[in-house]
Amino acid sequence: MPSFQAPARWITVCSLLQILIPARSAVAQPIIPGRRVILVHGINDSARAMSTLQRRLESRGYQAFALSLKPNNASVTFDVMARQLDAFVSANIPAGEKFDLVAFSMGGLVSRFYVQNMEGYRHVRRFVTISTPNHGTIWAWLSGRPGVKQMRPDSDMLRQLNSDVGTLASLGYTSIYTPFDLSIVPASSSRMAVAHNVVIICPLHPLMVILPGPIHAVERALE
Repeated sequence: MPSFQAPARWITVCSLLQILIPARSAVAQPIIPGRRVILVHGINDSARAMSTLQRRLESRGYQAFALSLKPNNASVTFDVMARQLDAFVSANIPAGEKFDLVAFSMGGLVSRFYVQNMEGYRHVRRFVTISTPNHGTIWAWLSGRPGVKQMRPDSDMLRQLNSDVGTLASLGYTSIYTPFDLSIVPASSSRMAVAHNVVIICPLHPLMVILPGPIHAVERALE
């Protein structure tokens, strides 16, 4: 129908422009003392998946650290993955110093487990998730891996995390997501009542940590 063709073309053009035109280069700044951020990747990824975002934040004066979860396929439960994050924080952040936490997809739930269940909120200044299945994704029903099962809608873990979200509100929590996400279904699963929810037009889930739009949204959330 004609009334829908123009928006569809506009979305396609915007997406292509984001892919073809890199984010505006920032004048590199020296590392600002105390301005540290930890990046957590999603399922079947590694720290390398966060490298574009990491470089961008470093150009803005952040000391950015990217964690690689092992195993990375959610074959272990979230408490196991969150303990890895806790150990990574201890190894890279000076005792008593707060840091910003930015997490993508499954990494957002790992980070929430750390923040909400392991007193991570005591150490985190700003918390940002990108395309995180805060209320689960229907694709999780296709796997029996322990961590994937915990990402099913209405799982015990998600009920527990979502029953006590006061700590998230205290961190100035921002949830960034795209309505066109085919990995987080429904895409609205990323929305949280206690979050500043930011909608980004992005055609594919993995591009949420690569394209200028979502990366700029992360910068705004941290600043």
